[in-house]
Parts: sequence; structure tokens; C-alpha cells
Amino acid sequence: MRNNFFISGLCLLTASQTMEARDNKPENVNILFIQADQHRYDCTGFSQRGLVKTPNIDKLASEGVVFTNSYSCIPTSCPARQSLISGKWPEQHKGLWNYDITLPVTPFNGPTWTERLSEKDIKMGYVGKWHVSDRKSPKDFGFDDYVPEWSYNNWRKKNNLSDYVWQDSRWVMGGYDPVDKMQSRTHWLAQRVIEMIKKYQSEGKKWHVRFDTSDPHLPCYPVREFLAMYDKEKIQEWPNYRDDLSSKPYIQRQQIYNWELEDSNWEMWQGYLQRYFANITQLDDAVGMVIEALKEMGVYDNTLIVYTTDHGDAAGSHNMVDKHYVMYEEEVHVPLVMKIPGVSHRIIDRFVNNQLDMAATFCDMYQLDYKTQGESLLPLIEGKKEASDWREYAFSNYNGQQFGLFVQRMIRDKRMKYVWNLTDTDELYDLESDPWELNNLVYSKEYKAELVRLRKALYEDLKQRKDPLIWQNAAKRQLIDNKKL
Repeated sequence: MRNNFFISGLCLLTASQTMEARDNKPENVNILFIQADQHRYDCTGFSQRGLVKTPNIDKLASEGVVFTNSYSCIPTSCPARQSLISGKWPEQHKGLWNYDITLPVTPFNGPTWTERLSEKDIKMGYVGKWHVSDRKSPKDFGFDDYVPEWSYNNWRKKNNLSDYVWQDSRWVMGGYDPVDKMQSRTHWLAQRVIEMIKKYQSEGKKWHVRFDTSDPHLPCYPVREFLAMYDKEKIQEWPNYRDDLSSKPYIQRQQIYNWELEDSNWEMWQGYLQRYFANITQLDDAVGMVIEALKEMGVYDNTLIVYTTDHGDAAGSHNMVDKHYVMYEEEVHVPLVMKIPGVSHRIIDRFVNNQLDMAATFCDMYQLDYKTQGESLLPLIEGKKEASDWREYAFSNYNGQQFGLFVQRMIRDKRMKYVWNLTDTDELYDLESDPWELNNLVYSKEYKAELVRLRKALYEDLKQRKDPLIWQNAAKRQLIDNKKL
């Protein structure tokens, strides 16, 4: 157990805080972990980009710890979610891509830290989107109770609610939900979360509850109350919308055709973003409903609340939608906020491997005998780790999905980003001079030293985490010998 960082009824104590530790056992910790699906970092109010209204998440951010450089280990739903509960890179847990699209993949079977947590006297509940296994449910991985997201559809049908209204010819655009917000999916799930927490409270148990939702993943169908908050005519064009993708991997240009976006225009994207933004604000409102319930129950001050997502969304950047085949900031940079009672607001700009580090953090908090491939964030929060002691790079992987396999590995530091595309052109971006990642510098003589440096750093990290890609000598020839076209 840590000496200077106690968890007591979810009060985290540092040397600068004099809160009395009544009982520092991790079993006394309540945790609400909220995970959205496909929520871009810059589409939060606390990012200060001015795009989207998220007042409730912003309030958590203003009270808690904001990680401004958190990166998805893989911008694909299933393997990212599997990494969160296993604490392993996808290449280790073998869930390389989504199991429900295109080629089959090895079914996820654990092990997981959540199974270890279930051995403690803590109630574990899961509400919402699963997308970890098509054969097993959260109950197979340690959770006591599970309310699946699809049960909302059954409830909606049983109550004869109106169908979603489709407004656009392109399926990715969606429309709106004609029901009252309390009958929408986000708020119906939030009500189930509240009921679950009330149940655990009545049993006198400490709890670890997951609240997962498909929102704001496309197609977007916000209720009209939130749709009306955004005037699509005022949504300005992304600076990288008109990227011609020259000198970039072939698959990026092909993706435009795969999604039938070659004739798109900004007006179409304004319609998409209006719904995407509205869906985020609607989800934020549902989060606020849960927070208000925690306050009414008198447990808000003693609850650690995490808000994050599995990955981002192109949402018109580079004229792309969804994710796949790319490692742009819009897809891999994700929001991560932790509201921790007893810990004052702070901003941490160190690089976080989102799913892996969160797994390691929970294992650290609960003192679980479980090894992850991440690093606990507690030393950063405590201030026990200086910049020189923490990783200097962010990483993300991709192993293929949707329209065929295309394997990538990404590394970035404060300035530069390198993407190793094993069977196509590599990518190198100077994020200081080119934050929108328009100019691929991989063939620039001026940046040759940076390319060599990042390739070597990537190789060393892949070797350390036992990525199977470097088992072949060809990987060393590309990354260390720079024998790469």
C-alpha cells in the first residue's frame, strides 16, 4: 500500500492534504467509469476548442484531473475495450479488430483484472455497450450485474415509441430521435445506472460501476432538444477537410471511395457534425443526470468518476468519416478526466496510453495481483513522477478492419508524429508547424534525423511489449536500417 497516497472512502490523500484517513483499504472505494464511443478530444468544452457544449463533463474536469495527451491504444472499438479490461496490447490479447465485421478474429477470452477485482467485497455493475465478446458477457469477466444496451431497443419497442427519423440520403448522416430525452437511449441507460447504484447503496456495499454507451458513434440520432442547440450553417470547415491526401498511403484515398465520399461537400458534413455535436451534448446531459443522482444520494463527494472514450472520429477531417487506416489526431487523441475526491484540479500533459494505463491505475488502486502493460497514473497524480521519469512518447496500433487488413504502428512526441505503414508509404508530421497533419514529411531531407530517431524509438518499444511484427527481420530492416521506400 502506498504511504503518501491513501484511498479512504474514496478520499485520496497527498502530502499537501491533511484529510484524516479513516480506513485506507481499497475496498472502500466507489468508482463510476463512464466510457463513450467515438468521442473526439477536441469535441469537449474543457479542450477549449469552442466546438461542443459539455457542461457536466467540464464540471468534472474543473474539479478533477485532466489528461490532455491521452491516446487510444487502438482506434477500433472491440480491441480497445478488450485492452481496457485486460490491460494488454491487442497483439497480446489477440483481439486485433472488431469481431463483428469482415474477417474472423480470435474470440476474446481474458484474463482480465476485473475478474481479480470480483474476488474482493465490491459490487461490480455494467450498464450499456459491451462490444468485448460475442460469446461472453460482463458477468463472465467478474461483473455481478449487467444491463445490455440492446435491452433499450426491447424497452422502446414494448412501449411503442416512434422510430428514429432518417433525414439524409447518406446512412452515415442519421437524423433525429422524436422522443423525449428521458426516453432516449442515453438517458434510459443513465436511469439504469442510477438504479444499480441505489441498489448497491441499499445493500451497504462499495461499488465499481461501468456506464458505457454507443453515443456519439454514427449514425447519430439526437433528440430535437439537443439538435436545436447547433446551427449547422455556422459549423466551420475543418482546416484539413480539403486534404488531397497526396504523398500519403494509397488506402487513405481509397477510403474516400469506399465510403462513397468522393462527391461530398461541406454542407453534407455540416449536417453530420450538427448531429454528432448534439449527440455529445445529449450524452453529457445524461452524465449530468447521474451526477445529480449521486449528489442526492450523498455519495458524490466520495465517488471517483472517470470520463473517457475508446477512440475518436474523423467526422469530416481529411474528408473522412469513422476511423480505420489512419492515425490522425482526430481518431487517436481521446478525452480522459478523473474527478478524484481529495485531489484538487490539475492538468497533466504527460502522454497516456489510455486503456492500458487506466487498467494499471485500477490495479494499483485496488492493489490487485495482476500485471498489465500500462503504467499506473497515480504517481503522476501524486506528483511522485517527474517528466523525466515518465514515457516521452504516445503510441497507437492498427491491425486492419472494415475493407481489408492494413497494419500500422504510431509513435509521437510533443512535436513529431511517425506512422509505420508496413506495406505502404510511411507518414511523418511536424505537429508544431502542421497541427492538422496535411504535409507528409517522410521523404524530406530536412526531417531525416527525426525519422531515424522515431523509427528507432518505435522499434525499441515494440520489442519491449513483444509485438509480433518485429519477430521478422524485415521489421528491423525497415525501422533500424531504414530500408523503407
